[in-house]
Amino acid sequence: MTDHGQPQVTGGSSGIGKCVAIECYKQGAFITLIARNENKLLQTKKEIEKYSVNDKQVVLCISVDVSKDYGHVENVLKQAQEKLGPVDMLVNCAGTSITGKFEDLEMNCFENLMAVNYLGSVYPSHAVIPTMKERRMGRIVFVSSQAGQLGLFGYTAYSPTKFALRGLAEALQMEVKPYNIYITVAYPPDTDTPGFAEESKTKPLETKLISETSSVCQAEQVARIIVKDAIQGNFNSYIGSDGYMLSILTSGMSPVTSITEGLQQMVCMGIFRIVGLFYLGSFDSIVRRCMIQREKSESTDKTE
Repeated sequence: MTDHGQPQVTGGSSGIGKCVAIECYKQGAFITLIARNENKLLQTKKEIEKYSVNDKQVVLCISVDVSKDYGHVENVLKQAQEKLGPVDMLVNCAGTSITGKFEDLEMNCFENLMAVNYLGSVYPSHAVIPTMKERRMGRIVFVSSQAGQLGLFGYTAYSPTKFALRGLAEALQMEVKPYNIYITVAYPPDTDTPGFAEESKTKPLETKLISETSSVCQAEQVARIIVKDAIQGNFNSYIGSDGYMLSILTSGMSPVTSITEGLQQMVCMGIFRIVGLFYLGSFDSIVRRCMIQREKSESTDKTE
């Protein structure tokens, strides 16, 4: 990241997005923060400015919903580039989550999540790629989730939107690689953010119990790893040992950054599949136990 370039961060007013912006700012970058809530953006701007490393640095705030009206999103991002110079790195952090059993979720949940989590990454990326191609340089980050690597109970609306980002990233990487543009897909685990706290209020019991089998990460740690992987041009960005295992298990036909990465995938795949099956078995038994308990308490209620 150079003085003349700048990262744009969507969903930049809180959680992982805010921490990514701070991480880039500490490295001397100019930042464009993009989010819906103007008050939160201005608060975050003040917070980020404390970390400046030189007096030229700027934090530009843009209040826009990146999941609605592509024409408007494109214009706004063009204006930002005119003010601060071309985008070196776009980090797509805008996202939200709704949990619940498939049949309990309203149809608009599926539509809203696909708009925010998927189209909210498509629109800004589509807006910045032409300039990146002209300059023959750029980084685009899609923040998926471990729920974008395996589908879990309660995530029927959320998981598909995060899986979709991977498909987009793989196809897009093949298109933009000749132009020296690199795509990174980040798969953070449960991370201590306002969004996670909100989601936890409505989580089904099964989802809670499955989530508790792994620890909750800090947003600062996740942001550091995402920024490092993006700068290095790594396609996969994962956190911790569970993240490493999932990245190998779900590598499929995704691009590798080095021969070493490809070799690790080949060597570890079989062993990790066995470990993964144990995990899946334990998740299935959690779901079964919850179902049996629920049926017992329902039959008790009826007899009383």
